Amino acid sequence: MSKSHTKKYDPEEAEAANKSTMIDVPNLKGDWLNFYLLLLLYVLQGFPIGLTFTLPLILQSRKMVTYEEQALFSIVLWPFTLKVLLAPLVDSLYVQRIGRRKSWLLPLQYSVGIILMYMASNIDIWLPESGKPNLKMIVSVVFAMNVLSTIQDVVVDGWSLTMLKRNNVGHASTCNTSGLPIGMFIGSVCPILLVSEDFTNKYLRVMPTTGGLITLQSFLFLWSIIFLLITTLIGIFKKEKDSRLELDHVKISVFQNYKLLWDIINKPKIKLLAMALLTARFGFSGTDSASNLKLIDAGVSKDDIMITTTGMYAVKFIMPIFVSKYCSGSKPMDIYLTMIPIKLIWSITYMILIYYTPSLINHNGVINVPIYYYFSLASIFTVNEMLSFVMLLSLTAFFCRLSDPRFGGTYMSLFNTFYYVGWLIPNTLVLKIVALLTFCTCSNDIRNSCLTPDSKRLCALNGGSCQVYVDGYYLTVIICMVIGFVWYFFYKNKLKNYQPMSNSEWSINVS
Repeated sequence: MSKSHTKKYDPEEAEAANKSTMIDVPNLKGDWLNFYLLLLLYVLQGFPIGLTFTLPLILQSRKMVTYEEQALFSIVLWPFTLKVLLAPLVDSLYVQRIGRRKSWLLPLQYSVGIILMYMASNIDIWLPESGKPNLKMIVSVVFAMNVLSTIQDVVVDGWSLTMLKRNNVGHASTCNTSGLPIGMFIGSVCPILLVSEDFTNKYLRVMPTTGGLITLQSFLFLWSIIFLLITTLIGIFKKEKDSRLELDHVKISVFQNYKLLWDIINKPKIKLLAMALLTARFGFSGTDSASNLKLIDAGVSKDDIMITTTGMYAVKFIMPIFVSKYCSGSKPMDIYLTMIPIKLIWSITYMILIYYTPSLINHNGVINVPIYYYFSLASIFTVNEMLSFVMLLSLTAFFCRLSDPRFGGTYMSLFNTFYYVGWLIPNTLVLKIVALLTFCTCSNDIRNSCLTPDSKRLCALNGGSCQVYVDGYYLTVIICMVIGFVWYFFYKNKLKNYQPMSNSEWSINVS
């Protein structure tokens, strides 16, 4: 008769095993305040970006600038390409008594608030209702604000890896991809709709009156106060963890941090990932960069575009509830790659909509937008934004999984810089290409090619109109789509193979 052997139950061993099993399971209990603070920081970070996106629409609606000047304005987003160079400074230089991240966050957000106040006091002069805008001053001020926002981005990305508990770090991507759209919504939609007399009379007022609900000047002034107030409250009430108490904390100099950055970039896996990120968004840039401008040219008002965009932001706010647990799983790159061909094909719907827009909304010279057109526009926008959001959420989760929390600002900034540069370069190029491939002529003077606002006005003064016979938008979108599919088939399997790798494959040893 065999004797059965049973292992004696050890409560301490069972508890240790249970902790080991549960340590990586997300649980925001006791971490909700940090979660909401991180969300708020990303909202503030998204506001200047949203403001940057809405100014080109205002300029385009007033027929004040050309596509070449729009390309010039697009350089205001280029400070985000400096993230990777600024991250080592942010990770290394700080006042321990204030906090590793607060040492940077407080002066940065105070500076953004001051710039917004300065912009508010001058915006009516720089952007008059009629006449040529002071594009030089607008570009200079917005560029400076985006430089500060870029450094803030580094700070918040780094803080997101330590503000939340280790098992909740995956929720940092949710804060990022939810907070940024909220801030961008406020910065882009509100300055157009709340300032619009037509919109406020139609939807927000009982009795019509002149002017919008607020002026652009008062809107900017209000948000300057919000930045200053929230920054003050964070400085007083938020206590940052002492980084020296973290078990894996490594204090290194600025020089060592730049050497660390160089070591990270020189890893073969990082080089391949960098090339993929730098070229990933070229396939969508034709649609994402120029479509709204083309809709305005076709006769759709900026108010209608912003109303539709408002619905898109509502989708972005709700989507994390349903998709974050899938995008933050063990294989976020699979989800990202699945969305790419769908989004590329969806570009065709934009071309069809823009091509037929003039005939659908223009009736004998009178703009009358039918209900079904709004429905079509909203449907196309919604699908495109859902695809973009899922891709961004998945990619951010992928970055969080690869980043070494000891040098979170450097790692996250490196990955995000590759991604942003991969968007900014084609964004600027596409507007140039659209202008280059577009050919038009004055109806009563074939020598006038209508390339500048002055030549267009001259054509109109002589009783003619500028007529496009080759529209560069459609050619540009097709070229971008082809490039996008080439990218997809080249990088698909290479990027999928990165997911099973352990964190040690991405870590850097610091002596």
